[in-house]
Amino acid sequence: MEDSKYKVLLVNGSPHVNGCVARAFDEVETTLHQCGVDTERINIGTKDIRGCIACNYCRTHGKCVFNDAVNETAPKLAEADGLIIGTPVYYAGSNGQLHSFMDRLFYSTSGAIDLNQKVGATVVSSRRAGSTSAFDDINHFFTIKSMPIVSSTYWNEVHGFSAEDVEKDLEGLQTMRNLGRNAAFLIKAIRAQKEKEGLPEQERTFYTNFHS
Repeated sequence: MEDSKYKVLLVNGSPHVNGCVARAFDEVETTLHQCGVDTERINIGTKDIRGCIACNYCRTHGKCVFNDAVNETAPKLAEADGLIIGTPVYYAGSNGQLHSFMDRLFYSTSGAIDLNQKVGATVVSSRRAGSTSAFDDINHFFTIKSMPIVSSTYWNEVHGFSAEDVEKDLEGLQTMRNLGRNAAFLIKAIRAQKEKEGLPEQERTFYTNFHS
């Protein structure tokens, strides 16, 4: 593949680096590459990542007070056209470690990185159930930052207890390929419109808080 001018960052929150989420990502990445989009994968599932402590260090320093995978990822996110988050399902929700990562990544970069019109997508892996609530959980991050969410021909999920199980989920793998195609299309369409007319204006005047 020739050098691409488009790039998607994939973050795997599973502690199983070669598990179900990774197998789903393989399918997405292969399709993105076929569509001329470069990718970088980051595995955070075994890293020591704690939650936000609301210290607001990032407001004056432009980065999180905890110098870990969050600060390492931030500059990569700034350069990417899209972000795909992969999570296993824990008690019908996303991986707690991943959620802490997302809390701090999105909060600490609020004044430093413009996420407007960078595409976002969530990939979920579950053995049986709980996938749609975990899917919804991560998508909330995108919808508060003017990030268009990439959909597919089903919710972006695969099923199985192992990567070998996911191989049998033919519809799930098909969903991943269609997700890759849709992400590539949307990224290219947004880039073309941005070059033609610029990005849509984002008003930041009013904040509802009801404090006197």
